[in-house]
Amino acid sequence: MAELSEKQEQNVGESNKVHRSRSGFWFGIITLLIIIALAGAGFFLFTQLREEQASLDSEVNKGDMQLLELSKQISGYQSQLASVQSQLATLEASIAGKDTHFTKTLEDFSRLHNEKLDSTRKELNTAIQQVQRQLSKTRGDWLIADAEYLLSTANERLHLIGDVNTARQALEAADQRLRESGDAAVFKVREQIVKDIAALNRVEEPDIVGMYSSIQTQASQIDNLTLFLPYAGKTPTSPKAPEKPAGESQEGQDLIDSALSGLEEYVTIRHTEQPIKATLTQEEAQFIKEQLRLKLESAKVALVQRNETLYQAGLADAKKWAEQHFMQDAQTKSFIAELDRMKGIQIHSQYPDISLSLKMLRDIVKLRLETDKAMPSPEPAAEPKSKQEPQPKQEPEPAVAPAPTTPESAPAAQ
Repeated sequence: MAELSEKQEQNVGESNKVHRSRSGFWFGIITLLIIIALAGAGFFLFTQLREEQASLDSEVNKGDMQLLELSKQISGYQSQLASVQSQLATLEASIAGKDTHFTKTLEDFSRLHNEKLDSTRKELNTAIQQVQRQLSKTRGDWLIADAEYLLSTANERLHLIGDVNTARQALEAADQRLRESGDAAVFKVREQIVKDIAALNRVEEPDIVGMYSSIQTQASQIDNLTLFLPYAGKTPTSPKAPEKPAGESQEGQDLIDSALSGLEEYVTIRHTEQPIKATLTQEEAQFIKEQLRLKLESAKVALVQRNETLYQAGLADAKKWAEQHFMQDAQTKSFIAELDRMKGIQIHSQYPDISLSLKMLRDIVKLRLETDKAMPSPEPAAEPKSKQEPQPKQEPEPAVAPAPTTPESAPAAQ
């Protein structure tokens, strides 16, 4: 029993040992598994940490790149801002310059406008004064202004056109106006007008109408003149019958007469002292006559215009043309003699100077002063000498008052 108990105890002890060894083995395995699990978890965590660190590093690098790009963009924006600021400065300078230019232009325009306004105001005042002076004129002033206009017209008609009759009539009308004015200062002017009328009466005027008619008559005689050179189509002229010789028989004379009568329709015998070089055509003959007629027409135009030079030149050309191209028979010589007679007539006479009366009338103020000085002043009865002394200084004042109106009366009358 003891042995059994011992065996049982040994078995129990062995079983306990086995059970303890098994439990230690499993505990080690478990511990090892736990350690492996912890190592795997640590490795996983380390891997995750490394990935996170790498991602953080990449994000940091990206952030750095973005910061660099941002810094570049900021520098670009800063350069653009600097260029914009420079453009703004240039624009401000340009605007300031334009503002100065516009201000100066406005000032110049304002100054010119003010100057024009002042000149217009002065002209308006002058015109108002002229109108006032015109309204304050008397009938005598208007008559003197009319006489001044007539004298000016007489001078223009005489020296520009050579119209002596119109100039004489204008002088007579001016003398009539001055007589009706009743102004004592125009007496010397009237004396000069009388002298001018007498000088015009002594002027010998050429008969322009008669000379024109003479040239027209000569032009109508051109077709009757005989050309120097023969031309086709000329009307045959009947030659003189030759004298019969005493010893010639009647039959021979009849034969000669019949031959001459047959030839006289085709041949014209004309004696001339100048050599014949060519035969003219009908057009050339007509051209020569038309040229002579044209030269006379130019002389007529110069006669109407009273152009002495062109008139003499036209007649000289016509005479030379007639001498060169026409036969010097009695009709041509009469034609040339008439041209010489008309050349000897001067169409432009020496006209007298009638401008002195106009100058005297335009200086009517001086004439009035001279008239006032020549007139005897009334002697006061009881006035002291002290009051009489300033009289000569006050006398000219009424005469000076209408003085500015007289020179302006001529343009008003015109």
